[in-house]
Amino acid sequence: MQDPEVLIIGGGQAALSLGYFLRRTQRRFLILDAEAGPGGAWRHAWRSLRLFSPAQWSSLAGWPLPPEPGQTYPSRDHLLDYLARYEQRYALPIERPVWVEALEATPQGLRARAGERSWTAPAVVCATGSWRRPYTPAYPGQALFRGRQLHSAQYQDPTPFAGQRVLVVGGGNSGAQILADLADHAAATVWVTERPPQFLPDEVDGRVLFERATARWLAQQRGEPLDELPGGFGDIVMVPPVRAARERGLLQAREPFAYFSAEGVVWADGRAESFDTVIWCTGFRPALDLLAPLGLRESPGGHVAVQGTRSAAEPRLWLLGYGDWVGTASATLVGVMRSARSTAQEIDEFLKQAPA
Repeated sequence: MQDPEVLIIGGGQAALSLGYFLRRTQRRFLILDAEAGPGGAWRHAWRSLRLFSPAQWSSLAGWPLPPEPGQTYPSRDHLLDYLARYEQRYALPIERPVWVEALEATPQGLRARAGERSWTAPAVVCATGSWRRPYTPAYPGQALFRGRQLHSAQYQDPTPFAGQRVLVVGGGNSGAQILADLADHAAATVWVTERPPQFLPDEVDGRVLFERATARWLAQQRGEPLDELPGGFGDIVMVPPVRAARERGLLQAREPFAYFSAEGVVWADGRAESFDTVIWCTGFRPALDLLAPLGLRESPGGHVAVQGTRSAAEPRLWLLGYGDWVGTASATLVGVMRSARSTAQEIDEFLKQAPA
């Protein structure tokens, strides 16, 4: 293809949704994906993962995710198949695997460098997600612990933990689902959350949460104060495995421990408890290391200043799919659609006004 007018770095759901809308603008674009195949971060999710929205609320722009036979909540493998077919359906131009090490400013545009290769485009969209930057909080004595520590980003299935005592740290959907996944394999599980976990009613799922997020977005657009609506994307959806764990009394969370010991942890009351493994379900930060040459300042949470999805400091750069700071619910499959549409329109207008 000719040199791209738009370069998209990252090949996950945000990149695919943006590609769909850029197709409508007739702009030349190229997606550079670090993964070996389709699916983005979903390729690395644990095998038993279930989306917490039904299929029709877990779809990208233009083509609904087909329901999975016999399932209300789609599985990881069903979603991966859909994302692969989505790329084919819209003939999205993707090159992989390409690991973009740095994004640099040049008079001709922004240059993405990957080893000895490089691409330059007048508009670049960073859609690298967060999977490659898992966040683990620091605890006193953490380096002394002789057991295994891993993040939910590395968790795949419960079989390696058979007969072990496992400490699961983190109160979101990943913590609850992994805890439920371990139930029939680990000798014992203990769940630690910073605050009491918030369980949504059984009839509430990601569809309802997206509707609430949309209501907040509309209120923002109208300049109205945001309503204090209960529930958010961090609240725990009672997908069938989590519901089954609740029925067995396994969803009992404890307050954070005080510090690590060599054998396990010590609780605030001074009582010691041994564990073989700690699984951190403590979230992620935006994977933006490639932006370092641009000198964009990050907040402690890893965010950079944006106006909508466009960088405030570098007008040739857009950031897509990292969460509410670049668009309400933009880190979700259906939620990124709104941000992707507006980003494609904004880039098209930018390129129309750019010098030939």
